[in-house]
Amino acid sequence: MSQHVTSAEASAPPHSGEQSGVGVEFADPKISLNGHIPEAVVHLQSAVRSGTPWQKALVEAMGMWTLPSEEYRNRAYNYLIQGEAFDWLLLAERLCSELDGLIPSEEKETLLFQGRIPEQIEPEEFRDLLGTSKYRGYLNYCYGVVVEEALQLGVEEDVRKRHKARGYSDSEDMVEEAFTHLYGESRTDLLDEFRRTEHLHRGKNLTLDNLKQFNYWLFKRRFEMWDPARVASDTRKGLRRLRQLEQGVLTVPKWEGVE
Repeated sequence: MSQHVTSAEASAPPHSGEQSGVGVEFADPKISLNGHIPEAVVHLQSAVRSGTPWQKALVEAMGMWTLPSEEYRNRAYNYLIQGEAFDWLLLAERLCSELDGLIPSEEKETLLFQGRIPEQIEPEEFRDLLGTSKYRGYLNYCYGVVVEEALQLGVEEDVRKRHKARGYSDSEDMVEEAFTHLYGESRTDLLDEFRRTEHLHRGKNLTLDNLKQFNYWLFKRRFEMWDPARVASDTRKGLRRLRQLEQGVLTVPKWEGVE
């Protein structure tokens, strides 16, 4: 199952500026398993070994999962961004690590690198297996991280096209201009504000987890800055660019001399 949302959802992103969270079914982050195997992992392994298709067993296990974050095999996993966006692919990666040898490697790569579950699970079944709250968190992640990143790319490409048509050379200033169009400030200034808000050291590079948080933070900022019509229009633009990326469509001509 790819990270798609319906056309009806496209005009109404699930996040609301009036809500502080979506009530995703996770336990208190202070709770530790103290070395115990999560119930979701036990179910996953048992279900797959008993013949349940691994795709269905995996989503069932996601629905049972309760930890919003954990440290596992010396790696930090944060499954819930700002208490609202459920990083389902990160949890899928974590759960797949418990199924060594039980999942065809090609199908596993399709899931983790393309966000697609082979032998597609119907959207209604996916929603039911996750549960209402986690599914809302899943939509928040799709809109607030995946679609938001595609929107940034689409606007940046538009800026580059305009500059190229005017004979200007390519530069990072175009990224800054794209962010100013979307969020009212340059990417540099927004990053500084985000680091201050999240108490991140300016001298350290952002991790992948930090970048996901940054995108979701930007999504909420855009949602609160603009009127609903502008938000919906930009969101549809992001969805269109995401679909093009999934279909391998190149929307920007290659620069001369650049492969």
